[in-house]
Amino acid sequence: MDIALLIKKFKLQFKNMLRGFSAICLLILGITFNAQSQDSRKIANIVRTPTAPTLDGVLDESVWNNAFVINDLHQYDPVDHGVASEKSEFYFLYDNENLYIGARLFDSEPGEIAARQLIQDQSVASDDRIELIIDPFNSMRSGYKFEINPNGVRFDGVFEGPVRVNQDWDGIWYAESKINEQGWSSEIAIPFKTLNFNPQNPDWGFTIGRAIPRKNEKMAWTSFDRAINPGSAGILSGFSGLQQGLGLDVVPSISLSSNKDYVGSEDGTETDPALDIFYNFTPSLTGVLTFNTDFSATEVDDRQVNLTRFSLFFPEKRDFFLQDSDIFDFGPVQRNFGGRGRSGIPFFSRRIGLSDAGNPVDLNIGGKITGRAGPLNIGVLAVEQAGYQGEDEFIAETDLLVARMSANILQESTVGMIFTDGDPRSNLDNSMAGVDFRYRNTALPSGRTLQAASWYQQSDSYGITEDQSAWGMEIELPSTVGFFTRYEYEVIEDNFKPALGFVNRSGFERQRVWGGYRYRPDNHPWMRVIMIFGAYEKFRNDKTGSIETENFFSRPVRVETHSGDTYSTMYRYQRDVLIEPFEISDGIVIPPGDYEYKSYELEFEGAPERTLEPIFLLGEGDFYNGKRSVIEGGFNWRPSSRWFVGASYQYNDISLPVGNFSTRVIQTRINLALDVRWSWMNLIQYDNVSKTAGINSRLRWNRQPGEDLYIVLNHESDAQAVFRGLKRRAAEFSIKYSRTFRF
Repeated sequence: MDIALLIKKFKLQFKNMLRGFSAICLLILGITFNAQSQDSRKIANIVRTPTAPTLDGVLDESVWNNAFVINDLHQYDPVDHGVASEKSEFYFLYDNENLYIGARLFDSEPGEIAARQLIQDQSVASDDRIELIIDPFNSMRSGYKFEINPNGVRFDGVFEGPVRVNQDWDGIWYAESKINEQGWSSEIAIPFKTLNFNPQNPDWGFTIGRAIPRKNEKMAWTSFDRAINPGSAGILSGFSGLQQGLGLDVVPSISLSSNKDYVGSEDGTETDPALDIFYNFTPSLTGVLTFNTDFSATEVDDRQVNLTRFSLFFPEKRDFFLQDSDIFDFGPVQRNFGGRGRSGIPFFSRRIGLSDAGNPVDLNIGGKITGRAGPLNIGVLAVEQAGYQGEDEFIAETDLLVARMSANILQESTVGMIFTDGDPRSNLDNSMAGVDFRYRNTALPSGRTLQAASWYQQSDSYGITEDQSAWGMEIELPSTVGFFTRYEYEVIEDNFKPALGFVNRSGFERQRVWGGYRYRPDNHPWMRVIMIFGAYEKFRNDKTGSIETENFFSRPVRVETHSGDTYSTMYRYQRDVLIEPFEISDGIVIPPGDYEYKSYELEFEGAPERTLEPIFLLGEGDFYNGKRSVIEGGFNWRPSSRWFVGASYQYNDISLPVGNFSTRVIQTRINLALDVRWSWMNLIQYDNVSKTAGINSRLRWNRQPGEDLYIVLNHESDAQAVFRGLKRRAAEFSIKYSRTFRF
């Protein structure tokens, strides 16, 4: 990798880019500075312990008698800062190596405690649970989330900003829980080796929460606008002398796989060792090296049907890229729009290690440095991707680089830059540079929040001399009660092509405004929240100014009951101006023209706290110059802590003058937990667009955090109809074992 050439590209990119960005920043820098101060936040003083508690879920050791106790939780949902219905006590200790939390969760009806999740690292949202938010840098911008249910099941995530959580992150920590005659209790140990932190900082951002699903009630020590996150955290004070040992984690793994191609002749058996090395240069700065990276245990993607002209967005699920993914987050606060993903993301990690067709591509070696240094947030990712045969040419071995840096400014805001180099899916040079500014103020009068962002990016693609920029801004007044609104403006030039990013639409100027009103009636017998909502979005051609797309979406009414069920009505209007013909299905082409169409939908979503959670949507309306009927239905069934069965069905029936067609996507999940260590998860999918049926079956043994054995079967078949007329296409059987050694 030619460092001098990279520096030259970097300087050239930013020289051109800063001209455009300076104007955007002036629009947002005029906003009033934050008034919130640390003095207004609740403070708890943690106690050092000479003796570590035994983690068995029972707080019977004398060491807990010396702990700092928090018992002043308030309700934040449904009543903001209301009186909690049940008593909770939390105990806090630490030593050189771990943070310890003990919890006594009293319950007047212990027989009604929900504990239906028994699979580690799976959502506990339908169970009684406690939530711990930790912001080790006390920045109010990022941090970690840890959840535990009465079965001792752990679920965690990392905050990508003050409020958005990436729940695919998986850290090493320990917890045990017990249900007793008074309620339930839990003991948690979080190693400092799992966290990035500043050892000179005695104050961590922190809050603790509790949820009782049968009451649809949530409680917390601190909260803001009916939520708990780093932006609403209090302070856990008194840390000193924290140790990470050598700061070295070594994670060897070995994968044995056998592949069978029933169509061609690419059968084979492989034995692949892999190695990941994590090293903390400082407690706040971590380096990672990965060799011969293996992703065989990663869950497959959920299938989607595309009825638009633009490519779909699929989330990242691979652990190597999820680690400290918040550092690389760029630009607007919201990333996803209706599941499509935001066009113009400068770094989208799924570009690495996957071909255009979605097939895995080997990574010879990869390295990453992420963390904080004072007010700076730093992330550097470098990968050597192996060569592979693409659809049109052989893609040579490629060096890929992503560098991201941001600085914490004001009270809750950041300003930063990003640079990428390399194209993982062609042999041409490509680089991209961008700068962004994010503003957040939670100290407005009447407890309101203001957040805004602006960004500017410019790519440099081989052989292109025209404008390759993309820029935008947004401003939002969020709220869980009363009026809320948001405005977005964005321009993505036709030649903006970040090879390591995600662009599914370009050459446009987009404006989007949405808003609504939430009303929470007092003492209503069955209704908790009623909401009205509307959004208008318009795309114009960035050169001619002519309208390409208009969307109007409205929820005239959405009602949530005290039990957690929701009922919605929806209205959609869309205008789509096609300049070129558009093949929407095999052999069915929509000709150029100016199309306007409307549709109506009814939706019901059962409360996730129910043993049987039904979901149903019915839609009818126009579609281009024809008609479309939509049926979506499904259920999640949790009969016990051992079993989970979920099913979903999506059906579109489309009639057009040029032809008729229908789409079906069927998905079934069947999970069995033998105990908290052994689980068997199965995902069965079918769609009539690819005309394939597939199963992803994963047996997992999680003896302890950081040690896993996976036995995985992937099988795919051609299907003439819904799971009928099956003809085997490909199969893969693999066994993977990995273990983390900490020094």
